[in-house]
Amino acid sequence: MEDPLTSSPGRDLYCNRTLNLRGVRAIGYDMDYTLIHYHVDEWERAAFEHARQRLAERGWPVESLTFDPRAFTLGLVFDVELGNLVKATRFGYVMKVQHGNEALSFDEQRNVYAEIVIDLGEDRFEFMNTLFELSRASLWTQLIEIHDVKPLAGISSYLQLYREIDRALGAAHLEGALKQQIVDDPDRFVDFDPGIIETLTDQRLAGKQLLLITNSEWWYSERMMNWCFNKSMPDGQTWRDLFDVVIVAAAKPRFFSERGPIFRLVDDELGHLEPHNGALESGEVYHGGNARMVESSLGHDPSQFLYVGDHLFGDVHVTKDVLRWRTCLIARELEDEVEAAEAFADTERQLSELMLEKGRLEQAHAQLRLRRRRRVVAEKPRDKLDASIETAAAEVAAIAAKIAPLAQAAAAQGNDVWGPLMRAGVDKSLFARQVEKYADVYTSRVSNFAAATPYGYLRAAKGSLPHDA
Repeated sequence: MEDPLTSSPGRDLYCNRTLNLRGVRAIGYDMDYTLIHYHVDEWERAAFEHARQRLAERGWPVESLTFDPRAFTLGLVFDVELGNLVKATRFGYVMKVQHGNEALSFDEQRNVYAEIVIDLGEDRFEFMNTLFELSRASLWTQLIEIHDVKPLAGISSYLQLYREIDRALGAAHLEGALKQQIVDDPDRFVDFDPGIIETLTDQRLAGKQLLLITNSEWWYSERMMNWCFNKSMPDGQTWRDLFDVVIVAAAKPRFFSERGPIFRLVDDELGHLEPHNGALESGEVYHGGNARMVESSLGHDPSQFLYVGDHLFGDVHVTKDVLRWRTCLIARELEDEVEAAEAFADTERQLSELMLEKGRLEQAHAQLRLRRRRRVVAEKPRDKLDASIETAAAEVAAIAAKIAPLAQAAAAQGNDVWGPLMRAGVDKSLFARQVEKYADVYTSRVSNFAAATPYGYLRAAKGSLPHDA
């Protein structure tokens, strides 16, 4: 459903499974990169720099490391055994590989991954689920480049290197300095969409209970939500009036899969907490807890909950897999990708027509070769067939030459290095498969729900099969 307010490509709601919004009683929202979107280059560069500083304290030679937000994209896979960054199809077949700062050639890639299928259930593979992974990928590739020349102190494997990067980034996020930097200068870091406020207000008017469920701490959540929302709220209201329940430090994905303890915030200013027992109360702020407590407190069936978040695993995968809540993935990258695909539509049609013609010519060429082979076996003359085969081969080569630049242009859509987010060659990407499997709906931003209204009926498109064509 196209957003009538913007008529912008990429602002649709894309449905994997039909969702009747009238039947949704409660909607939970993540905060970071969901209700509050950030300027990715600024946020991830700051995270990169904080982590780089921690690695420098280990004595590592990281002074020359730089962050390029366009060098990576969501949906890539860290092969922590071989030290590679990989893009794969939905079936796990490898399409592109980078080791350090260099892409592997086709022959190198084939030799390394000829018998390997990317299985996200294996410990050797780590998936880039969220935009927070961009700084990790940047550190990973550059440090491998250094480590391969001269092993880094204390590092004996690529897995160990991955874990040290993880610790450095974890410290950057948890120790508060990075978030304090964002709180101190939100204009630099935040790309806020004011249409979200009207969207949430309409959902409340329609009787939906709204929940904020975020991993961020109260001090950060409160300040960022104040800055983003309060200036656009009606007189006398704050962002707190939009939500029935606020849960911070939720520790997702454990929030959805385990039964952690919950605490109630009793002092907004000092952040004092006290253990909480019983049902959650409207208007309160809670720390920790679990989704089963939310279900019992609100009294709705699991299918009447919709959770909206940007993290493919922590927000969508576990929620769908464990709870059977309805799910929506937020991926802002879709806007650029869909807009680029729309601009490329005429060329895509031309490419498709040429590919069909190439298939027809290849089939004719193959039939001629078979006829010649039959004549050879039967010891019959084949002179005219030889000429026809040469002509057919020339026609195939000629159309392949026309196709090549168009195919290269198609592959160049999306990220400059890795291509489209949802595609891997002519197939769906591994990221697209995870979205398809776990997200009932996916879209680029929360405000896109405004076009559907809280009473909308979102219908999934008919699934396509190869023989449908």
